[in-house]
Amino acid sequence: MRRPRLSVYFPLILAIVLITGIFIGLQFRQNELARWNPFSSHYDPYRKIREILKYAEENYVDEIQPDTLTERTVFTLLQSLDPHSIYITAREFNEANDPLQGKFEGIGVQFRVEKDTVVVINTISGGPAEKVGIRGGDRIVKVDRDMIAGVKITNDDVMRKLKGPKGTTVDVSIYRRGIRELLDFTITRDIIPTFSLDVRYMINRETGYIKLGNFAAKTHEEFVKAMEELKEQGMNRLILDLRGNGGGYLQDAIQIADEFLEEDKIIVYTEGKNRPKKISFATGDGLFEKEKLVILIDEWSASASEIVAGAVQDNDRGTIIGRRSFGKGLVQEQLEFPDRSAVRLTVARYHTPTGRCIQKPYNNGIDQYYSELLGRFTNGELETPDSIHFLDSLKYTTPGGKTVYGGGGIMPDVFIPVEKNPELNLYREVLDKNLIYPYAFDYTDKYRKQLGKFRSAEEFNKGFFIDGSILADFMKYAREKGASIPSAGNQASEKRIRALLKAFIGRNIYDNPAFYPTLNEADPAVIKAIEILENK
Repeated sequence: MRRPRLSVYFPLILAIVLITGIFIGLQFRQNELARWNPFSSHYDPYRKIREILKYAEENYVDEIQPDTLTERTVFTLLQSLDPHSIYITAREFNEANDPLQGKFEGIGVQFRVEKDTVVVINTISGGPAEKVGIRGGDRIVKVDRDMIAGVKITNDDVMRKLKGPKGTTVDVSIYRRGIRELLDFTITRDIIPTFSLDVRYMINRETGYIKLGNFAAKTHEEFVKAMEELKEQGMNRLILDLRGNGGGYLQDAIQIADEFLEEDKIIVYTEGKNRPKKISFATGDGLFEKEKLVILIDEWSASASEIVAGAVQDNDRGTIIGRRSFGKGLVQEQLEFPDRSAVRLTVARYHTPTGRCIQKPYNNGIDQYYSELLGRFTNGELETPDSIHFLDSLKYTTPGGKTVYGGGGIMPDVFIPVEKNPELNLYREVLDKNLIYPYAFDYTDKYRKQLGKFRSAEEFNKGFFIDGSILADFMKYAREKGASIPSAGNQASEKRIRALLKAFIGRNIYDNPAFYPTLNEADPAVIKAIEILENK
């Protein structure tokens, strides 16, 4: 029997292929349509964004850089979610993350742009700049042969020029008072440690003082070391200053709160739609679980600072002094991309031990969210707590029976108002006109050699005073700058001016250990804290 020829079946085979192709095409089209159909289980809500980006790139009237378009889209998208979800460009990455890492790569100088000149305030001990001979008071005139003096350079621009990967070099030309020619240095960049603990010292025989600037990778380690040193000096009462501390790492805040709380006390718990509830408990291994404790906060204390203050307040562990804190109760996680850009996305809210969320509202936009602080100045909140009103639904009770509130920051147990004493008008005027620091800078620059006789911050604090001649010279300077200097003396203002002049001069030579001890002597919050700690 002969087999039929293939040509006999060809029309049938062709028909089957065509029908199959049409079926596959229809199925593909159906799937594509399903991605646009919000009622379909295959609906892809993000397809529209991709299509718009592609359409704009291919058809926009002017040239568009895809990376720029993507970054702007991501920035706007995150900004629409909440005030603390942000996009960090590759250029901003180190600037945003270095303060939290506890280190950066650079030459190791503290500087200030003063009179359009970059002035070295201090070199970091053991850093590359100190090793090659750069000193406090030096003016950096050139960086890698580029003139940076007299060109209205910004702090950010200076940092970008001086920072760089470990092992790379940078050439700087320095003007030093008393030497006519510029001094040239080649500095090899290295890893420079940074510290979030601003200062620690004993205010009196029993009271220690610690100020934290932020919560970074090594904050708890620094804090423990400071606590151990102060306890060896006799500390059994502590003032922890978190004013101006905008937060940082959640874990370091938990660890520091743990130092104050007994075992199994709740420190904080976090929870989000895609993050299950996680409770952090105290371990019972704290360094300071029984002794007297005061924490200072203000309207700039946020996030991790509020976690520590909230844990102490809700557990009736210590006294919170100051003004209502910022009100940031959102937790961010960071996702990094290969190009060194990153996204910080809010993934959870944190709650204090009593269950309150202290995040202030942000449903009216970012501008109004941040301008809320300005509203505190205008509505009188910073002058009296009577102008602060909390909803009864946000009321909570601590185990000790104290009433606390959620919905907008930590309300202190003891309120310290912004001072409105008329006798301080002169002091406030010279502050507003920014006259004290420039005078202190010029004084330090002129008398740096004489100030060098003090071998430490402690010696400076005990041995240097703003005498009558220095104060009179400052008043003359302030009058020339437009300040309304009265003919008769004003003791209250003069006392504050003397303290701040001495503090800034000390900081220019010996950094924070010579700054805060002087400043705190006239600080109403610190004075009140000492009073409470000494009240048995």
